[in-house]
Amino acid sequence: MKDTAIVFARAPRLGTVKRRLALEIGDRAALRFHAGTLMALLRALKADGRFDVVLAITPCRARVRVPRGIRTIPQGRGDLGERMSRALGRFKRVALIGCDIPEANAGDVHDALRTLGIADAVFGPTADGGFWLIALGPRRPADLFGSARWSTEHALADTLKKFRRHRVGFIRLLHDVDTASDYRRYFGCRA
Repeated sequence: MKDTAIVFARAPRLGTVKRRLALEIGDRAALRFHAGTLMALLRALKADGRFDVVLAITPCRARVRVPRGIRTIPQGRGDLGERMSRALGRFKRVALIGCDIPEANAGDVHDALRTLGIADAVFGPTADGGFWLIALGPRRPADLFGSARWSTEHALADTLKKFRRHRVGFIRLLHDVDTASDYRRYFGCRA
C-alpha cells in the first residue's frame, strides 16, 4: 500500500484565495498565483508515482478540476488545525502539504515520508515560523495541533509542543507566499 500525499487548499475562486496577497497585488493576480501553484504541485506529485495524491479542498462543495487519478476530499468545518487533523487522520502514513510554497516538489514529500522511518513526525518549516508540510506515521498525539497560533511566527513552535513525546524530523526550510514582498522575492529570484 502506498503512502499518501495530501495537498491542502482552498478552491481557486476569485476573491477567496490568498487574501493578504490579494490586498497588495489584486484578486486576479492572487488567483492566478494560487491556481498555478496548486495545479503545478498536483501534477508534479501525481507524476512522481511514489504515493497516492489527494486534494483536501474547502469549501466542501467546491468542484475543482484535478489531474486524472487524484482524489478530492472535503476539509470540513473547524479551524485550520481541526481540518488538517481530520484529513491526516484518514491515513496511516501521510504527508500534508500546503499549496502556497512554489519551491515545494515531489522530492520533498518523498524525503518527508522516508524520514518517517526514523521519526514519528516530520515538518517542513517556513522562514516565517510556520510549516509548509507535516508528515505522520501511525504513532502520533491524539490532539495534533492544540491551540496553535495559526498565521503567526509561533505556529510551528506551538505545534511542536504537542510532539514532545515523539521523535520529530525536519526537511528543508522554504518560504511561503503570503504577501506581496513574498511574491516579489519568489518571482524576483526566478527572473
